[in-house]
Amino acid sequence: MFDLLLRRARLTDDTLTDIAIQDGKIAAVGDITDPAHRTVELNGETYVSAGWIDSHVHCYPNSPIYFDEPDSVGIATGVTSVVDAGSTGADDVDDFYAITRQAATEVYALLNISRVGLIAQNELADMNNIDAGAVQQAVARHPDFIVGLKARMSSSVVGDNGITPLERGKAMQKANGDLPLMVHIGNNPPNLDEIADLLSSGDIITHCYNGKPNRILTPTGELRASVTRALKRGVRLDVGHGTASFSFEVAKRAIALGILPHTISSDIYCRNRLNGPVGSLASVMSKFLAIGLSLPQVIDCVTAHAADGLRLARKGRIQPGLDADLTLFTIKRQPTLLVDADNDSLQAEHILVPLAAIRAGKGYMTEQGRTEHVFDL
Repeated sequence: MFDLLLRRARLTDDTLTDIAIQDGKIAAVGDITDPAHRTVELNGETYVSAGWIDSHVHCYPNSPIYFDEPDSVGIATGVTSVVDAGSTGADDVDDFYAITRQAATEVYALLNISRVGLIAQNELADMNNIDAGAVQQAVARHPDFIVGLKARMSSSVVGDNGITPLERGKAMQKANGDLPLMVHIGNNPPNLDEIADLLSSGDIITHCYNGKPNRILTPTGELRASVTRALKRGVRLDVGHGTASFSFEVAKRAIALGILPHTISSDIYCRNRLNGPVGSLASVMSKFLAIGLSLPQVIDCVTAHAADGLRLARKGRIQPGLDADLTLFTIKRQPTLLVDADNDSLQAEHILVPLAAIRAGKGYMTEQGRTEHVFDL
């Protein structure tokens, strides 16, 4: 007998299916007649996807700058897995790991190549903080928690060091089994061309649609040649909306050129969650629906593509044997004015509303889900 059966769940291609869960794993998908201890009738009215993965958050509660609680940016908003992008370095990753063991949300970390992490805005201005030995030891201590490295390559972070911290980061990457490397782009120097030319297959450019001068588009609105070359090498683009790093204008132009994001992420922490312009991963996803991406494209960016990019082999798809991480949501017709990081707005006719999350087989209703009273987990 299954632990939980979701009956007549609507997938993003609008087909209906049953999904059975046993011992925290997806046990069966299809037309299921076997009994379950608990059955939830969705009646084809509620969408179910693999659990949403936010590839770029900041949820180390003890960070002095960018902090939040893992479950506030995760399970409470329908997100089953979050990847903290560089809040901690080798010095405090042990503390972060211990805290995350108490969370319902699955938490992973991209280790900051600076051992001090985000205790200041300029963590790569002192080259002594870029300690390859400390990184290697941290990765060895937490091989299932640290899923990649993070380098913030903007002028306020690197100081006078230019591209050198990224060169060090690439060497660290090679010494640690070619873990994915996420690179933040912002104000130059270093210039994006220098950054892009150093990146290789599987590396991730985050804040890919930022509206700053050091962006992926040329002044005439074409894709930079260096970024074209990087994409051909297999470099990936991550949204990383954040407080100051997402422009509707840039995103619309890039998408019109066929430059779609591989992953949609929020760069969320308590201030931009509570005060905007981020709010939640669902809000960021809604912005891409409003720009014109299809529902399957948007959902792939927070499920299969996110899992593939960070090598989360047990996540990202609704398949027997994978983790029973699912997000239950609806698309509500609710005209809404959405705002980007440059305070420009876009009128959306529909928004994504997460109703519940299932993480390792256990159900969690969101605030919206409790209000809607469509079903109860």
